[in-house]
Amino acid sequence: MTNKSQLPLLEDFLLHIQTNNYSKETLYNYERDLQTFENFLNEEMEALPFSEVSKRTMEQFKAYLTSKDRKSASGIKTTKTLSSGSINRVLSSVRRYLGYLIDMDHKVPIPPESIKLLRMEKKHPQVAELEQLIKLIEYPTEFEKNKLINLRNRAMLETLFATGMRISELTSLKRNQIDKTGRIFITGKGKKQRFAYLTDRAQEQIQNYLKERMDDFPALFIPYRGKNNTANDKTISTNYLQMKIKKYREMLGINVPTSAHSLRHGFATYLAESGANPAAIQILLGHESLDTTTRYVHASDKYAEKTHKKFHPLK
Repeated sequence: MTNKSQLPLLEDFLLHIQTNNYSKETLYNYERDLQTFENFLNEEMEALPFSEVSKRTMEQFKAYLTSKDRKSASGIKTTKTLSSGSINRVLSSVRRYLGYLIDMDHKVPIPPESIKLLRMEKKHPQVAELEQLIKLIEYPTEFEKNKLINLRNRAMLETLFATGMRISELTSLKRNQIDKTGRIFITGKGKKQRFAYLTDRAQEQIQNYLKERMDDFPALFIPYRGKNNTANDKTISTNYLQMKIKKYREMLGINVPTSAHSLRHGFATYLAESGANPAAIQILLGHESLDTTTRYVHASDKYAEKTHKKFHPLK
């Protein structure tokens, strides 16, 4: 942020977010979203003062976010179309900022609640069939020629599906977070703490990988540079793992879009299909609300088909 931001108390607002125990990622999102809003006022609205922002301004901002001519927060032109969820996050950031100004007795040009969010598109939620997910998890063993990399990538995918953890939680894992029983102590989103649990096969894959590593670096999963050069002071990037999952999916011919987050959805889905209690799944995923958990539990197409055949009154 520039020191002379035209958004009043902006630095104070970001400090408020930081000091109220929000994650670095949340702080970054607020900063980026509000920078996008400020750039819009300065460039697209010809330096419109914040005090003159109106409901119409916000509708124009919404239209700007949906266009292909918008710029990123850093001012770079982009042709990438934002999803409804991403646009709503930006609008919610502006709402939260306006709410903070009201709390600080600062005059605001429009009330936060006047900023209407977009209707979210309804998608048919899907997760790959269990057999496909198992093939994906096991594929590094077949595909990766470098033994350390195939053991590491296999262990990472096994861990993701065994625990249902977020990709950011996986890539930041330290060895000392796992006890001898395979229980993992995690500090997750919003700095909420919970336990996750490894399956026997996930524990076995992690041990196979660590035996091959033969080092005492604290990070559980580390990147490699070249044949023998380890970057022991760094952790695996989330982009790397997402790229590898995409590659494995394509090589296996899995047509359902699958990512690290899909493994988290698959974890919840197949626990539910096996009869797991929704409240227990909520705890394992680290959700505050059961409503959030239900959005993660998608009946697989095969399960839906079996249910139809079993229960349809005219079968």
